Amino acid sequence: MRLPTSRQQCAMMEGDGGQKTEHAPPLRNPFVHLLRFTPLEKAKIALMTVTIFPIRLIIVAFMMLLAWPFAFLASMGRSEAVVEPQCLWRRVVDLLLKVIMRLMWFAGGFHWLKVKGRKALPAEAPILTLAPHSSYFDAIPVTMTMDSIVMKAESKDIPLWGTLIKFIRPVFVSRLDPDSRRKTVEEIKRRACSGGEWPQIMIFPEGTCTNRSCLITFKPGAFIPAVPVQPVVIRYPNRMDTITWTWQGPGAFEILWLTLCQLHNEFEIEYLPIYTPSEEEKGNPALFANNVRRIMAKALRVPTTDYSFDDCQLAMAEGQLRLPVDTCLLEFAKLVRRLGLKTKSTEQVLQDYGRRARKLEGQKLSLEDFALYLDMPVSDMLRETFALFSEHEDNTMDIREYVIALSVACRPAKTLETLKLAFMMFEAEQDGAITEAELAVILKTALGVAELSVSRLFVALDPTDTGKITFDTFRRFMDQQPDFAEDYLYADNEVLHSCPHYSHHLAVKTSLFSTASRLATAPLKMANGICPKFSPKDHSSDYTAGLLKKHN
Repeated sequence: MRLPTSRQQCAMMEGDGGQKTEHAPPLRNPFVHLLRFTPLEKAKIALMTVTIFPIRLIIVAFMMLLAWPFAFLASMGRSEAVVEPQCLWRRVVDLLLKVIMRLMWFAGGFHWLKVKGRKALPAEAPILTLAPHSSYFDAIPVTMTMDSIVMKAESKDIPLWGTLIKFIRPVFVSRLDPDSRRKTVEEIKRRACSGGEWPQIMIFPEGTCTNRSCLITFKPGAFIPAVPVQPVVIRYPNRMDTITWTWQGPGAFEILWLTLCQLHNEFEIEYLPIYTPSEEEKGNPALFANNVRRIMAKALRVPTTDYSFDDCQLAMAEGQLRLPVDTCLLEFAKLVRRLGLKTKSTEQVLQDYGRRARKLEGQKLSLEDFALYLDMPVSDMLRETFALFSEHEDNTMDIREYVIALSVACRPAKTLETLKLAFMMFEAEQDGAITEAELAVILKTALGVAELSVSRLFVALDPTDTGKITFDTFRRFMDQQPDFAEDYLYADNEVLHSCPHYSHHLAVKTSLFSTASRLATAPLKMANGICPKFSPKDHSSDYTAGLLKKHN
């Protein structure tokens, strides 16, 4: 499997909405945020930690406690189906809460909140789309306006915070209800079409936090109602970025601590002109979302990328094989999603692909054969997918590698199922075993890298030196050594740990001072990641040459 070239990544690609869009490769991985401190900055943080930080933390906590009884009283007797008239006392409570929240942000170092543009009235634009979404500090515009938002249903049960959330009448999404997505869209549409009767809904269409280096794919929920929306862009023009809270980087408390240790934190919000969808956009939410995203990216002066929250989930999946930083499976997942293959790839379909691939017994396929295998016409998108697996010499591919990659993309956390499928395609008819070279192909493809040494792992799997192993042998080994990848693969292959970063859910086990030192210097075990720079030209020539080699 080969990493895509910069030319492939910058090529004209058909967007989800059906139009042609050109996406330059982002300069940074949008899901990773690393902090590096100079000795002087560490000294400043240490000083602020024992002086200003505890005072600010106490004031922030006090302000939240002060806001709770007002939010509780104002939420009593409210209906979830209709909007009650805004009587005088509710207006007073609303104003008091805005003042309390503003004092809370001031205590946290957000002394001035810069506002550009004019906020639309609910009747003009019932939905506000905010981006980029990069931190829980993005709650600032919500507390400034007390507009509704879309939230997880579990949030309303959080002590103290849940009451404040319920006051703004959010649209709740339940992970336990399989029909929740449809109900959420219907509720958003109902409120959006109320003629300004309901408060405006603030939606972060990216669906997850990024580092603001680009705008990832917008989810269509905010655009399905087909009503005018007002794009809103958020900026944190601080010299040191302690705000960003991504999947890989400092944890929630570290972000809070480091931000409260800054003398001043800047925040800007800009309300862009209202965007009214065309008739074509009303019938195509993805096109609507893409066009709004393009306007917001232009205002922010950042690129757009077709990577999405689904790609983030793939990168962060907690399987026994963690994707490395320079995996090309992210590019592959994007392509199969655009081809419509991912949604069709159920368990049964993957097994069928595997059986058909086994019958080919390693026979190499041309582009036309690949299209026939997938039962779809040859297209530019299919050519790009084929190019990830094709060899330079004869321009053919091993379909078994495609099936393995597809299995990882569709079920990233199910390592055992992917390996079982891979063994079934590669194992010999007579003894159901595979060789070391075949194991290398399987694991290289599952990890999305070009070169991988499995010699030490194979010796551990085959202590009697038979030269072959079966799936049952491998499964027993995995059961006995669940960290086998860490011990036998990551330790022996530098490409699997070329960029140290942090798990988003890492528990804070050290003191504040040691945490600062760790953020600045020490690498941790890697969680799954995507290429920090999508273009191979950003790497050294030797490294790039290795990445561009074919697996086998």
